[in-house]
Amino acid sequence: MHRPFWKVFKAVLMVLGALALLAALLFVLANVYVLGRTQGKIESELAQCGSEPVGIVFGTSHWTRSGARNPHFEGRMGAAAHLIHLGRVDHLLISGDNSTRYYNEPVTMWRDLRGRDVRDEDMTLDYAGFSTFDTLARARDVFGVERALLITQGWHLPRALFIGEALGLEVMGCAAAETATDGVWRLKLREWVARVATLGDLYLWERQPHFLGPLEPLQIMPRERDRLLLPPEVFNASDAASEGDTARESARGSPSSTPR
Repeated sequence: MHRPFWKVFKAVLMVLGALALLAALLFVLANVYVLGRTQGKIESELAQCGSEPVGIVFGTSHWTRSGARNPHFEGRMGAAAHLIHLGRVDHLLISGDNSTRYYNEPVTMWRDLRGRDVRDEDMTLDYAGFSTFDTLARARDVFGVERALLITQGWHLPRALFIGEALGLEVMGCAAAETATDGVWRLKLREWVARVATLGDLYLWERQPHFLGPLEPLQIMPRERDRLLLPPEVFNASDAASEGDTARESARGSPSSTPR
């Protein structure tokens, strides 16, 4: 009586073991695929990062759960400000989560960057960057971005670059500073899982961003070094157009406009 039951039990265990082994293999292969596709597109030294018209800054919380300042936030803001001041990017698209009135990543990032002497006209806020996918899809479909430098930590960049390329963007990665913390291993482990989920988002269930909207191309203002090269009539026309765009933005209450 016990032998048939034991044979069935062994067979079930073998099947489950084989499935677990296959899942582990697919998990590793998916990560290797994403990492391989983005290898060579990440620069770890800010001064060596290439020049692009737009830098996309990915949101994260200002504080950790313990109440300390989030070193990943600090790294991203420092990198974004440094790239602007170096002239590596002309404009920053600051994208983050604003799912409730009490949690607003883009405004927190904007305030921090203002404190680092980044001009208001060099920043656009995206309040619906609920995920890496949403940020990049909205960059393309709402803000008209075609080329960009992605600004975030090195462990996040492979997935961000992979999504950006899958969406048809020309993207490169510039790694923000990383600080050794107790919980960073959880973030890196989560990235391994997220890379696998990303393949499903892109190629299986065709994920869509939570919110889109009308096209609002970024208004990239000339830097001071560029203004010196422009004839006066171009400079004046650019300022007049900018003032008109600001008035239209304020009138319609655009969710992507700079806080005033």
